[in-house]
Amino acid sequence: MNFFLKIAAWIFHPLLMPLLGVVLYFRITPRYVIPEVMYSKIIVVFILTFLIPILLFFLLKTMGLVKTIHLDDVKERKIPTVLQSLLILLIIRTVFHPHLYTELYAFFIGILFSLITAFVLVSSKFKVSFHMMGIAGLTMFIIALSIHFKVNALWLIALLLFVNGWVASSRLHTKSHTPIELVFGFFVGMFPQLILVNYWL
Repeated sequence: MNFFLKIAAWIFHPLLMPLLGVVLYFRITPRYVIPEVMYSKIIVVFILTFLIPILLFFLLKTMGLVKTIHLDDVKERKIPTVLQSLLILLIIRTVFHPHLYTELYAFFIGILFSLITAFVLVSSKFKVSFHMMGIAGLTMFIIALSIHFKVNALWLIALLLFVNGWVASSRLHTKSHTPIELVFGFFVGMFPQLILVNYWL
């Protein structure tokens, strides 16, 4: 049970949630997308939201600015949050056109707003859960996509709701967060996606 709870934090690390959102979008959307274009978008998102942040993490660790990839100390979270926000902004500006990929464009706008909110909270020395932000935002996005495209994705939504509970239990089990930090993380991740649904649903 200890392993089962701990592994959730790695499988559903917040750095992976934007990539997972893009992959699931291309799986759910009934629109035809040229395979080469789809794979290129996925690869670019992987590089900008996962690979580069990992490299930046090792750079910050070498400089003594962070200790672990989970950023356990609230003071360590400011710089990574700003850097991740800039990378998300780059995706918004260059990867997904607002008219061609409206849903994904709004998805990343929502992620950016969540990161900005997290930065404000971190600056106030409140350690909001990035894990809950990531999985909650992804869950809301998939729910909206299933409604938008009229696709039966109940099994996927049920799985994501389970994962929300699994991740929350994992963070509590490892004493990485308090319940209030998890609740804030959930709503900080979910609300921007919910609000932006009005933009494309």
